[in-house]
Amino acid sequence: MFWTPELAKTLEDAPWPSTKDELFDYANRTGCPQQVLDNILELEDTDEYVEGMEDLWPEYEDITTEEYFYNDDEEEQYF
Repeated sequence: MFWTPELAKTLEDAPWPSTKDELFDYANRTGCPQQVLDNILELEDTDEYVEGMEDLWPEYEDITTEEYFYNDDEEEQYF
């Protein structure tokens, strides 16, 4: 499975908690990128609920902090 912040963001409004099938259905209906669909298909076939993006990508919680994202607006510019 390969996740990026951009791919994870496509599941931001998913109906959590969800089963694998429900999550795949949501991703397919909302036009998520193929990589998201492939990642969901790689999940084990169980009836267990996925509680949130952190269950799919444990590092997701770490990257949602402000310091992870670079903001061009905050960069000082010298002329």
